[in-house]
Amino acid sequence: MKKDKMEKQSYSKLWAQAVKTGIIKSNLVPMVAGLMLALYTYELSFTDNIWNLVLACAGSAAVIGAAGSFNNVYDRDIDAVMARTKVRPTVTGALNVKTVLIVAVVLLIVGLVLLYMTTPLAALLGFLGVFLYVVPYTMWTKRRTIWNTEVGSISGAVPPLIGWAAVAPDIWHPACWALFIIMVIWQMPHFYAIAIRKRDDYAAANIPMLPVVKGERRTYIQSNVYLILLILTSFLFAPLSWGLTLVSFILGAVWLWLSFVGYRKMEGKAWANKMFGFSLFHMVFLFATVIIYSSVGLILQAL
Repeated sequence: MKKDKMEKQSYSKLWAQAVKTGIIKSNLVPMVAGLMLALYTYELSFTDNIWNLVLACAGSAAVIGAAGSFNNVYDRDIDAVMARTKVRPTVTGALNVKTVLIVAVVLLIVGLVLLYMTTPLAALLGFLGVFLYVVPYTMWTKRRTIWNTEVGSISGAVPPLIGWAAVAPDIWHPACWALFIIMVIWQMPHFYAIAIRKRDDYAAANIPMLPVVKGERRTYIQSNVYLILLILTSFLFAPLSWGLTLVSFILGAVWLWLSFVGYRKMEGKAWANKMFGFSLFHMVFLFATVIIYSSVGLILQAL
């Protein structure tokens, strides 16, 4: 009985790696932020949209899981070379590749159906996010150009658009695109930090990440350029809230300061570790602030 339980837990861990549950969880935060901000912006009832919130969370989780599974299936040759990915079940054979592929297709279909039950636009954005991640990023640019991070960032920024579209009549409000643009730019210094931390892995797999091809100095400079842009994008919140603008501005400024100071005092990987750690804090704190701001606003609107 105990052995069966352990095997069941082990099997669930394998599937968690296959669908990349860590990425699913991290992407649900900006998705919910987009949905809550849309509710507040258009003065919509939270109670009337609880079902849409549930559907959007489940549908987004499914399509993100599908994208991760497709990525694992396609990348298993280079994953086998890198230390951090060589234990993935699609590499070790712990999970049958055809089975993972079938599950990916099922997750994609189920996810799109769930998103369609909120709005057709949310489903379209969900499909677009998976397509951009699998085809232009995974199958094309990841192995060919240093600009793969920029291409991949577009698909990574789709979740807040999905959340917004799940309840709002359109996605053309400046606040919606503020979330999208901030999410796009945030990913560059975040993934550049990962690329430096795992530089040897990427070099062994012949993946042209920026620090592998151009070196750490170029990666440092390019990270700072994006951090400056990230600070400037804070003002996209200005038409909606100076409070959100200030929070976003301070987080970006602190991140840039850490980059300047850290690079002078630390060696490359230590600097990258600091940059990576703060990038996670930046994303969670900013989007949590958006969720709290929107929630408080909805409560005040209801009074």
